[in-house]
Amino acid sequence: MIIDLLTYIARFVLLILLQLLVVNNLELTTYINPFIYIIFILSLPVNMKPWIVLIVSFFTGLVMDSFYSTPGLHMGATIFMGYLRGFYLRIAANKEDFETSVSPSIADKGIVWFLVYALTLTLSHHLFLFFFEVYSFFEFFRTLLRITSSALFSVLLIVIGELLFFRKTKTR
Repeated sequence: MIIDLLTYIARFVLLILLQLLVVNNLELTTYINPFIYIIFILSLPVNMKPWIVLIVSFFTGLVMDSFYSTPGLHMGATIFMGYLRGFYLRIAANKEDFETSVSPSIADKGIVWFLVYALTLTLSHHLFLFFFEVYSFFEFFRTLLRITSSALFSVLLIVIGELLFFRKTKTR
């Protein structure tokens, strides 16, 4: 249990540093703003209590807001994504996944399942984040283009990270 907690803390710090030091410094167009820190919420175990996921989402967003100087934007988007995650997993995950500590990853669930899972939740995160950032429907189609291009690029980076760094977990 302590080893799992230390693993999650190390993964959290690594993802935040990777987001802040590497991904934010990528010079892409104004339409592509990747956010890979959300893989931390995506990779939480399926059987984790929903209220714990919301608390983890809250603190993840709070840390990102403190570095981005965006009061509440990332926090709201990660809480929204964490909330929708529970509904999605109730529909898409097996009953056995809830009885064991399966992580929703490519190694445990397969690439197609993970792509749909990551794309759905990343789109929900980006939808919340970008529309509240603009706080208007004035440039609706431009914002929609930012959402889709950023979500697709974020999922691409997340899948590459999954394939490179995350191994199949042992079921307990």
